Amino acid sequence: MTVRFSEIDDGNRADHTRLGPGDRCLYLFEYTSGRDYSFSATNSLINNLKKKPTSSESQRRYKAQAIAQCGGYFREGLDPAWLARATLVPIPGSKAADHPDFDDRMTQVARAILPGLDVRPLVRQTQSLRASHEVGDGERVSVEELLAAYRIDETIAEPAPVTIGIMDDVLTAGTHYCAMRTVLAQRFPAATIFGLFVARRVFPT
Repeated sequence: MTVRFSEIDDGNRADHTRLGPGDRCLYLFEYTSGRDYSFSATNSLINNLKKKPTSSESQRRYKAQAIAQCGGYFREGLDPAWLARATLVPIPGSKAADHPDFDDRMTQVARAILPGLDVRPLVRQTQSLRASHEVGDGERVSVEELLAAYRIDETIAEPAPVTIGIMDDVLTAGTHYCAMRTVLAQRFPAATIFGLFVARRVFPT
């Protein structure tokens, strides 16, 4: 299977209501909402990637395999020359670092792409919030809540990145990406910012 990134454009931007025409977001696959892991290879991959750190040992093995698999997909889909000059910034998980289910899966994915890349968790989350995939649409975390919880980790802010790839597993409305882009653009106004996603959410037809 050849892995290539697709870009969010006018044909599908309406599926991701927080994104505007100026947002450059790329994705590899499509994750079907409302279907379980057996529906598709992508649904299985995302299900395994999102397994909690407090899951059983066997479940954590599936998670580790999914992290390595996603790292390989990013490695295949991204231009090595672009990777060499980019700073990869993972979107934090829903839980703060002091929570038992703190999950740095996207940091692990970024580091699994290639050795020596500039991977920096520049945005830290200061409090635990609701996991969007575990609640209904009306209870999902807002951009405002995320902005209140996000802080730049100044200990790793230099050298200032020139090109930033914000990484996450699934692009839904674009709420987390929007909050990350806002925080990073304020701190690094000269940087070019992209969103890089394992999958975008689609709805069953």
